[in-house]
Amino acid sequence: MALEHADVLRAAHLARLGLSDEDAVHYLDDLGRILEMVDRLQALDTEGVAPLAHPLDATQRLRADEVTESDRRDHFQRCAPAVEKGLYLVPRVVE
Repeated sequence: MALEHADVLRAAHLARLGLSDEDAVHYLDDLGRILEMVDRLQALDTEGVAPLAHPLDATQRLRADEVTESDRRDHFQRCAPAVEKGLYLVPRVVE
């Protein structure tokens, strides 16, 4: 697919980018090379290749699931104007 100057300006308009005519000429070459690379990738035979979630076969180390802070709900709710059963009570705003 050959790109034209108008295609670059239309893509810039759709992306809401301000693009001058001089800049569009430079982007025309860059976008053309990108599309050529995509065409080459699409031409590859990927039959029998399983999709990957990640290119490396590695597992992520996880931290230990340990409690590091105490429950301070009562301390934080002491200054609240209205609390009931551990919940903050607020005025109704939607009727």
